[in-house]
Amino acid sequence: MDLVEVSPNADPPVARIVDWGKYNYQKTKQAQKTRQKSLDLKQMRVGLKIGEHDLQVKLRKVIEFLEAGHKVRITVIYRGRELAHKELGYQLAERIQGILGEDVVTDQTPQFAGRMLSFVVRKK
Repeated sequence: MDLVEVSPNADPPVARIVDWGKYNYQKTKQAQKTRQKSLDLKQMRVGLKIGEHDLQVKLRKVIEFLEAGHKVRITVIYRGRELAHKELGYQLAERIQGILGEDVVTDQTPQFAGRMLSFVVRKK
């Protein structure tokens, strides 16, 4: 057991009799918890034939994610014969980037994989 000064700035200073090893372990664990920031990668999926209003609703949610500090993967899904017109997905991706504006940066450019075109955006 050791005498440990818990709060030196208090008036009068606070000291406790504690097991130093256990106290030090708890302090380091507490410091590690506060340093962690859960920076998640959120995902928003849109179809190729999405309507204007539906797109606006989804992009509002994307902006909420970005304001919270998350990165967002936006995925354009191709169905059926839509694969014959891959350029429409790239046009939709450009349109989405234009709507999101200047304060959003594209981390990963649009990449085509399987039946999906995806790209990652984050806040500046």
